[in-house]
Amino acid sequence: MILPTKHIRPDRALLTVGGEILGYLHEPATVSRLWDLVRNARKETHQAAPINYDWFILALDLLFMVGAVDLDRGLVRKAAAP
Repeated sequence: MILPTKHIRPDRALLTVGGEILGYLHEPATVSRLWDLVRNARKETHQAAPINYDWFILALDLLFMVGAVDLDRGLVRKAAAP
């Protein structure tokens, strides 16, 4: 689930989706804005499998748990480097 396996394609692994999310965090954004960016980018790129909202939230949760993102007043932002 977190890493690709023989049952989970590399483009659907949570680390891959999390990397996509981090790629869109040039500035703080709402969860819905990030969802729109990821969903639309996956529609345009036919090589990446579409994901549902639950899978997106799992990837966002993973980023929060490892300290890569913070939530501040409703905006998701990249965490400051220690």
